[in-house]
Amino acid sequence: MSHYETIPLWDGEPPYSEGVEQKTQPTLTLYPVPNAKGMVVVCPGGGYQHLADHEGEPVALWLNRIGISAAVLKYRHSPYRHPAPLSDASRAIRYARHLAGKWGHSADRIGILGFSAGGHLAASAGTLYGNGHPESEDPIERLSSRPNAMILCYPVISFGEYRHHGSMVNLLGDHPDPAARQMMSIEQQVNGDTPPAFIWFTADDGAVPAENGLLMAGALSRHRIPYELHIYERGRHGLGLCEGEDLTARAWPVQCEAWLRKQGF
Repeated sequence: MSHYETIPLWDGEPPYSEGVEQKTQPTLTLYPVPNAKGMVVVCPGGGYQHLADHEGEPVALWLNRIGISAAVLKYRHSPYRHPAPLSDASRAIRYARHLAGKWGHSADRIGILGFSAGGHLAASAGTLYGNGHPESEDPIERLSSRPNAMILCYPVISFGEYRHHGSMVNLLGDHPDPAARQMMSIEQQVNGDTPPAFIWFTADDGAVPAENGLLMAGALSRHRIPYELHIYERGRHGLGLCEGEDLTARAWPVQCEAWLRKQGF
């Protein structure tokens, strides 16, 4: 496959698209590098309402620069509701695992990285995963959708007190069922099999409170899951790679690279 090829995520009609007038075809844009140990699926943010360009390709190119293959996921968002976005993220992880045979990276080194609502999607994929469908005729669907690592950048985590209300409404509807809110409050879904995580925030994030990161880190800690948490003093929501910013958060890509090396990427 050539660099930067965009492929449809699903063959034919994606699941959970019934009743949605604005049909969207989810895609993966592939950024392979030779001799990569692993691959990371990138989920841009956008409040489950749109996808932020600066949290897509630039991040994939950064991963390439540090020797990691990447795939940018164009996942479904509003007017689509849960579980359409999660089904896209789970499929993307399986696809990345499937590509290991073609590209040579390890099928056990598949990460997922997300910003803001894309961070919620990444954390959802890391906790609400499936082990695969061995009876499926599709070889991709037979694979596990559990990522081996999560990188959560100013992520929406909880739909409780510290929620980003717009993301919750776009994902679950105007008056979500309390059980759905609890299910998609990802700090409540962490267990002993949750993959390791790298989490970062700025303390003065005006859109998604840093408490989301603290809640996730606390849940990981209680279950003895390895994690790294960075809360930088100043910044703003939506920093992406933080290039051109005179902020201590500029350190996050370097610190994340070191963490990824520890995870075997």
